[in-house]
Amino acid sequence: MNILAGPRVFKRSFGIFRMPQPNVKSASPLVLPQGIRRSELPRLELLYSFEAAARTLSFTHAAAELFLTQSAVSRQIQQLEADLGTPLFERHHRALALTDAGRIMQRAVSDCLERLRDATTSLRATTSARQVAITTTPGFASLWLIPRLARFTATHPGVDVRISATLEVLDLERSGIDVSVRLRTIEHAVGTALFEETVTPVCSPQLLKNRALPLKKPADLVDHTLLAADMPQGQPLTIDWEPWFKVMGLPEVRMKNTLRFSQYSDVVAAAVAGQGVAIGRLPLLGELLREGRLVAPFSGVASRMGYFVNMAPRAAGNADAQDFVRWLMAEAEDAKIVCA
Repeated sequence: MNILAGPRVFKRSFGIFRMPQPNVKSASPLVLPQGIRRSELPRLELLYSFEAAARTLSFTHAAAELFLTQSAVSRQIQQLEADLGTPLFERHHRALALTDAGRIMQRAVSDCLERLRDATTSLRATTSARQVAITTTPGFASLWLIPRLARFTATHPGVDVRISATLEVLDLERSGIDVSVRLRTIEHAVGTALFEETVTPVCSPQLLKNRALPLKKPADLVDHTLLAADMPQGQPLTIDWEPWFKVMGLPEVRMKNTLRFSQYSDVVAAAVAGQGVAIGRLPLLGELLREGRLVAPFSGVASRMGYFVNMAPRAAGNADAQDFVRWLMAEAEDAKIVCA
């Protein structure tokens, strides 16, 4: 006898009819879990601004941390308050305080962002290749770090190195950066000193040998082309020369004409090509001086600036990042010896 899965069907002379199936319940409709609708949550950038402002109790400090203007952070907080329908801050003269609603929101937002960060860090650590991410200035990257980098990769063949060369000061945690190397004034620097900076005019050997345009004394600079990088916020092109001018007892020297570049590495390339005189940063240019591609007609002076290394908290679990910092420090010691 054949047993069929469907209902039993009988034929009669007057047609076909189906017998009802006993004890068979109709299937319930499938119920899916309700997702979180986008409209139920504030925008992520508003939460970032709120977390920074609640932690620092300052729109100004939050703006500096997020690379926004103070007015932009203030507007974002107002948008968040309007969305929630309640004030999150008590605004006093030159001071902020969290309201009860603000404290509730701070705990929730901080917890969520920290959990998201920890989960992201954990997944990256388990699924990504071994990697060290560095941020530094374009000049330091091209003139000092990259020429030496093969010595690190040769001893760490399984490690990927990512370099973010930018003048922008990045948030290490949010940018996924392990190590930063930045030029800072010595008095206000934070981090481990890599080396202090010395500045001195530099040019090509051919330019120095040009008898028609001598460079025997600092005053001779007025007959030469200034090679300079664009300065932010309307600063003069010769601002990097000021420590040297001061020690030499010179007023600001106005040179014959100027070639301007957006990056310091291009300034150095123009100096190597004999197109003028640049202010040389040592020991960034130590190898070029040692190889004779550049010469320093005059003595150098300390600029009261230096390069400083900082490690992100995330790098505490990255043994390769720690090796990279130790390698950096060793290379810096060698560079000091070469420039001595």
